[in-house]
Amino acid sequence: MPVARHVLSHAAERPSRLAVRGPSSELTYDALARRIDGAARHLRRLGLGPGALVAVAPADPVELLVAVLAADLAGATPLVGDPSWDRERWGQVTGEHLAAHIDAPLPHVPPAPALGLSEPEPHVPGLDGHAEARPGDLAWACFSSGSTGRPRAIVRTRSSWTGSYAHLDRLAGIGPDDVVLVPGPLVSSLYAFAALHALATGATAILPGRWFAGRSLAGYLAGATVVHVVPHRLPDVLRQPGSVRVALVGGAALEPGARAAAGAAGVRVVSYYGATEMSFVAVDADGGGLRPFPEVEIEVRPGSHSSLGEVWARSPWLAEGYLAGAAGPLRRDGDGWVTVGDLAEPYRPGQVLRLRGRGDGAIQTGGATVVPEDVEEVLRKVPGVADIVVVGLPHPSLGAVVTAVVEAQETSAPRRALLEATARGGLDAAQRPRRWFVVPSLPRNPTGKPARALVAARLAGGDPEIRRLA
Repeated sequence: MPVARHVLSHAAERPSRLAVRGPSSELTYDALARRIDGAARHLRRLGLGPGALVAVAPADPVELLVAVLAADLAGATPLVGDPSWDRERWGQVTGEHLAAHIDAPLPHVPPAPALGLSEPEPHVPGLDGHAEARPGDLAWACFSSGSTGRPRAIVRTRSSWTGSYAHLDRLAGIGPDDVVLVPGPLVSSLYAFAALHALATGATAILPGRWFAGRSLAGYLAGATVVHVVPHRLPDVLRQPGSVRVALVGGAALEPGARAAAGAAGVRVVSYYGATEMSFVAVDADGGGLRPFPEVEIEVRPGSHSSLGEVWARSPWLAEGYLAGAAGPLRRDGDGWVTVGDLAEPYRPGQVLRLRGRGDGAIQTGGATVVPEDVEEVLRKVPGVADIVVVGLPHPSLGAVVTAVVEAQETSAPRRALLEATARGGLDAAQRPRRWFVVPSLPRNPTGKPARALVAARLAGGDPEIRRLA
């Protein structure tokens, strides 16, 4: 069932329940249902229905969500993008596929009066002429940039997203009385999924639109019972007093010790692994390690990365593919299995899945294969390291040399000697960085993950902001 139909159902049952709150406005379920119903009628008058790809990019997250749900109710396929993109940028990432572009609040078209009545009958939203929906409709599209920073538009069926909602509710214990903080831009598929999942459940979605820190974050956390975040934001949540009881954490590997710190703060962590192209693959709901998400089959197939293999998955949650002929890491075999090149240790059904990073980020140095995430996990523990990215820079004889870029303020950056001592104590010789740099802020993609390829490109281009670490 479309998420918009869930909203209409919740509006009928609990009309005064707060549905969504943003930086400048809020809507009850009744108000949200009427907004999306009228906006969907406007889209249908424009001829936008099944098969139409609609770019959605209002700057206000509440208006953006209204437009997404209106397109959903009309039967079109919403594609959330960055409000700062111009039409040329949209064309680059979608080709000629766009039927419309929404960058402002949608008009509301009221229902037609009943025939023969001077006054219209009381209107029940969503019951007059909106598109019939099927699970296999190409109903959702979103962007993925992975670790490269290059956006690719990915299209998926309705059921490949919404069918997983009930499983997530059960794993995390989320219900209609919850208040879910979604502290990031909806152009990120992780945050877009989180917002739509909250509304499908009947919960309240809090949408600041971007990350807030300090006092502002405390304000958004007040009253929130669930937060959906990327790992590097979880410590900020735990430092704030509040009522959060569950943290859904995705987008990257969970930091060592993060689950224990959350437990000490009374917050249960449900972490998961997946990709925009694959949706959920594995989940750790109790600290026992990643195991297949419901209805997912996992294989780790031997590859060219020494003892590691590639993670392949088969499930109902897989995307259909990329728009505009875009190239990407998604690969398929003839039996319904897909991969995006992530690496893991050998795996058998019933075991814990032990991820080791993305294969296309592996560094070949002097005949050895170095997985950057392994190096980053050790060096991230050094005091003064806010975050770190490890890349391979070209070398005439080694192929590549392991290079670390530390995120830290230059005045408080850790000494290189301390970093090297930590590397000697926790890493094999081939894994230890030979070059060290510091930058005040790492470039990140919309989910908050460091954009590894962009870091490497800035290094190669001699970016003056990235300085050698003495």
